[in-house]
Amino acid sequence: MDFDPNLIARLQFAFTVSFHIVFPAFSIGISAYVATLLLIWAKTGADRFHRLARFWTKIFAVSFAMGVVSGIVLSYQFGTNWSRYSEVVGNIVAPLIGYEVLTAFFLEATFLGIMLFGWDRVPVWLHVLSACIVATGTAISGFWILSANSWMHTPAGFEVRDGVAYPLDWLQIIFNPSFPYRFAHMMTAAYLTTAVVVLSVGCRYLLANRFGEDARTMVRMAVGMIAIVAPLQLIIGDQHGLNTLHHQPAKVAAMEGHWNGNEPVALSLFAIPNQKAERNDFDIALPRVSGLILTHQWDGRIKGLRDFPPDQRPPVLPVFFAFRVMVAIGMLLIATGLAGAWLWWRGTLWETRWYLKAASYVWPLGFIAILSGWIVTEVGRQPWVAWGILRTADAMSPVSTGSLVISLTLFVLVYCCVFSVGVYYINRLINRGPDPAIIAPPRGGAANRPLSAAQDATRGAIAGGPEPAAG
Repeated sequence: MDFDPNLIARLQFAFTVSFHIVFPAFSIGISAYVATLLLIWAKTGADRFHRLARFWTKIFAVSFAMGVVSGIVLSYQFGTNWSRYSEVVGNIVAPLIGYEVLTAFFLEATFLGIMLFGWDRVPVWLHVLSACIVATGTAISGFWILSANSWMHTPAGFEVRDGVAYPLDWLQIIFNPSFPYRFAHMMTAAYLTTAVVVLSVGCRYLLANRFGEDARTMVRMAVGMIAIVAPLQLIIGDQHGLNTLHHQPAKVAAMEGHWNGNEPVALSLFAIPNQKAERNDFDIALPRVSGLILTHQWDGRIKGLRDFPPDQRPPVLPVFFAFRVMVAIGMLLIATGLAGAWLWWRGTLWETRWYLKAASYVWPLGFIAILSGWIVTEVGRQPWVAWGILRTADAMSPVSTGSLVISLTLFVLVYCCVFSVGVYYINRLINRGPDPAIIAPPRGGAANRPLSAAQDATRGAIAGGPEPAAG
């Protein structure tokens, strides 16, 4: 069987980055949540916030370690599989990644040890400050990564000489046209995903009659966050979509499954895009609705996929379905947040078991939405790796198909083993809950080795004895 080396290289990068994005996004949200808990504890002195901060710090340690491990592999792939990419855009992308190291990583490395190991060892104000700085550092990390990624979609502030991009204006490069929308959308997704996980964990404890005070605190904080942030994410996503329509109209056409630019854009509820025949099969659509959303006109029209040469069109099927998965989850989370807020306002939240049971299962939705959004973003960018500068097919290293297949197979095996273990221990920590034996200060780690906190967290998960019944 003949394999396309470009496709294998893309699959390898997509596989590794899909694992990587989940853990840093979760770490961004958890670090902000822990900082919030510690700030409230410092202000009120309520023990439940201190217990919850210790509990979620354990989970943050494992998630952070998984993010670091998965991120190392990505940088090597730029040199092994995508050397032409590094040659053409490295003058711009490499400094942006370097700025992340100089700002976010150094900031986190300085204060992460205090955050993880400072319990009862440093003054309260220093420990709280360290948690806030770590949360800020994770956000700064997202800032630089999304700036680099956004520049690849909407390049600005550069010139091309002899086929190589050179920077001209770093402010234009950093704050390129799509960056504000992409940064707001992704950071909001990270915080929303964490709130959904916290909600599910709190509901699980309430249904099992465990950690009642702590569980109610988690549910209240999560419901309030989701009720505000989920509708806000809808607005941010709409603005991001309009920005994408301006700069990458072919991507939006693929998202909508829109082929004929002479017709108003219908909202396809379900269809199977047929890229070869340039039509949608089994299409169930609401006429004109997407055109109204995108152009704010009842008869709104945008460019269709037929308006672009075939070699300028992205793969329609994955973009089309991933976009619908992302939007469907977003609407479900809005309903979850508003329903929870309504029940809370009426004073019946703790007695409404159907809501608690349903909410206990929503924890993976945020992660699925993030992965779906990245499929829309990155697959929809094809055939360009840097829009208008470098095509993906021209960005590869001269590596053999056999070595790509072997390395992809090894990545799948190793990642599935390593990250299954990471998820397993996170789940065990959640099953243990904010028990004093589990959330005790780290014993075996050291502040000069922050990732050793992950080892301590896993030891705590193992040493807790048999897992308690779920209900």
